[in-house]
Amino acid sequence: MGWYLRSNPDYFAREKGETAVTDATPRLEVQHISRRFGGRAVVDDVSLKVMPGQVTCLLGPSGCGKSTTLRIIAGVDMQDEGKIFVDGQLVCDTVHRVPPEGRSVGLMFQDFALFPHLTVADNVAFGLKGSKAEKRARVEELLTRVDLLRFIDEYPHQLSGGEQQRVALARALAPRPGIMLMDEPFSGLDDRLRDDIRDETLSVLKEEGTAVLLVTHEPEEAMRMADEIALMRDGRIVQQGAPYNIYNAPVDRAAAGFFSDINVIRGEVHDLFTKTPFGQFMTPAMPDGAEVDIIIRPQHLKIEFDRNGNGPSPTPENGVPARAYVERARFMGSESLIEFRMDFDGSILKATVPGVFLPQPNTPMWLMIRRERCFVFPAKDPAVAGA
Repeated sequence: MGWYLRSNPDYFAREKGETAVTDATPRLEVQHISRRFGGRAVVDDVSLKVMPGQVTCLLGPSGCGKSTTLRIIAGVDMQDEGKIFVDGQLVCDTVHRVPPEGRSVGLMFQDFALFPHLTVADNVAFGLKGSKAEKRARVEELLTRVDLLRFIDEYPHQLSGGEQQRVALARALAPRPGIMLMDEPFSGLDDRLRDDIRDETLSVLKEEGTAVLLVTHEPEEAMRMADEIALMRDGRIVQQGAPYNIYNAPVDRAAAGFFSDINVIRGEVHDLFTKTPFGQFMTPAMPDGAEVDIIIRPQHLKIEFDRNGNGPSPTPENGVPARAYVERARFMGSESLIEFRMDFDGSILKATVPGVFLPQPNTPMWLMIRRERCFVFPAKDPAVAGA
C-alpha cells in the first residue's frame, strides 16, 4: 500500500543552532546501514547520497535488499546499524529516530493505493494542510502538470492505469516532500504506456527539484531514468555511478551480465597474455596460470562473410577472426540476433546487428571481437555463467 508523508520542521530543530543547508548538502544521505533478519544480513553496510533534483536508481535482482533499504529510509523499518540524514540533519540512527511523518519523504509503489470513494481532487488533496482555497490551488497546479485537470471531479475507477499512476504521483508531490521514494511504481503498466509515463514522471520530479530514490529490477528503466545507479547484490551496493560508467566499466562479470546478454570466452594466462581463438589478449593484472573470462556483449561482435574457407585479415583493433556456423537467427524488431556455433570448440556465441539479417542455419561465417569493448575478469564457476 502507498502512503505519503509530510515534513515537520520541528523534528529538525536543535537546541543550539541548525546545520546550514548548502548546494553541496545531499538531500538524502545514508551511512553504513545494515538490517538483519534471523541472523541474515538483508541490507549490509549500504551507503549512498542523493542530491536535490537528482534521480538515483537502486537497481538489483529480486530479494537483494532494495525494498528493505527503502523502508528503512522511509522510517517504517529500523536499521540495526548506520545513520540516515535529510538535508544534513540526522533523522535516524540506532538510538534516536524521527518518525516517518517528520522526514519530508513521499512514497510511491506499484499499487497506486488511490481511495476509490474519493474524487481525483480529494485523492490529491489528502493529507494537505491549509485553507480549502490553498488546497484546491495546489491540486489544480499538480493536475495541470500531469495533464489530468479535466478529470479533477472523476473517480479512480473511471481512469486508465496510466492516469491513475499520474494521480498517485500528484498526490505524492502535493505536500512538497523533499525526497521521493519509489518502489517499482511502473511495473503494473504495459510496455508502451510505461515509457511515456516514466518520462512524464521524471519531468515533473525534475521540475519540483525533488530528490528521487527509485527501486527497480529493470536495467533499462534505471538507464532511462537515473542520473546515478547504485547496483545492489546480496544486500550490498557493489557499484555506483553514472549509467554510462556502470554499463561501460562493470565492476565484475555479474555486473556486466545484469545489464545485457554477454558472451564469455575462457582462457588461461601465460606470460601476461591469454590465448584465445581470437588472438592473444594482454592480461597483465592476472597471475600466471590463472583462468580468466573475457566478456563481450553481442552488439560488439563483428561478422564477416566466408570467402571459400577464408576470413578477413587480422587487425590490431579486432584481433584474429574465428570461423563459426550459424545456429539460428531471429528478427527482434529493431535488430537481428544470430547465434553461432564456434568451429574451435562448439561453444555458442551471440551477435546482434541492426535491422534484418537472417542467414540460414549452418552458414559459415567469421567473427571478430572489438578489443576495446572486452572486459577481463577472473574466471567464475561455469554453473553461474551469465551471472
